[in-house]
Amino acid sequence: MLTQAAGLAVVAALSPTALLVCAVLLGTANPHRTVLIYLAGAIVMTVIFAVVVFFVLRAGHLQRPQERDPRYGLRLALGVAMLLAGGYLRRRGPKPPDPGKRNKGIVSRLLTRPGGKVAFIIGLIVYTPSLAFVAAVQVVATARSSVTGSVLAIALVVVITLMFAWLPLLFFLVAPGPTGQTLGNFDGWLRAHGYVLTVAGLAIAGVLLTLDGILGVTGVVS
Repeated sequence: MLTQAAGLAVVAALSPTALLVCAVLLGTANPHRTVLIYLAGAIVMTVIFAVVVFFVLRAGHLQRPQERDPRYGLRLALGVAMLLAGGYLRRRGPKPPDPGKRNKGIVSRLLTRPGGKVAFIIGLIVYTPSLAFVAAVQVVATARSSVTGSVLAIALVVVITLMFAWLPLLFFLVAPGPTGQTLGNFDGWLRAHGYVLTVAGLAIAGVLLTLDGILGVTGVVS
């Protein structure tokens, strides 16, 4: 259960925007405070959404053995949705850079005046949950585990999903100069390859979830 949830959380964490935002905020006058507030917004969004999804699924008792069909049906639906999302992105292709529209996105506009409240709002926006995050939470919610085990698993999913927010801050605290340069280089690499990584992640996760759902619905696995 943990391996599958963690793998889906890694797919959810792949976000060039999250890394770019963190790099910009680390260059502000008060980087530690600003990034911590940004991280707080991200935590609020992901934790609230995770709790809502968890309790909705638990209310349907999908973790019970007799609810096998609905449980695996949900996984099948999420798997197909991820495959469709990956297929759409693959068909659309990466968006070409357009310097004229650089500041027209809401996050880009907010980054022109970064501050405490703005950083919190950016955290909420950037970490609006994805299909991969929902899939990771449902793995935990539909597993037959204790309350303690479920809480720890959800915490792990959130920590992995937010790694592009807290890891840069951690490295910045240890080595501010090299971290800024590395962030710039890695962000450039991620911009160039982020599209491929996102499509591949959705495809792999979608195939695995779809197969898991089919095997469960057909009774091959319990």
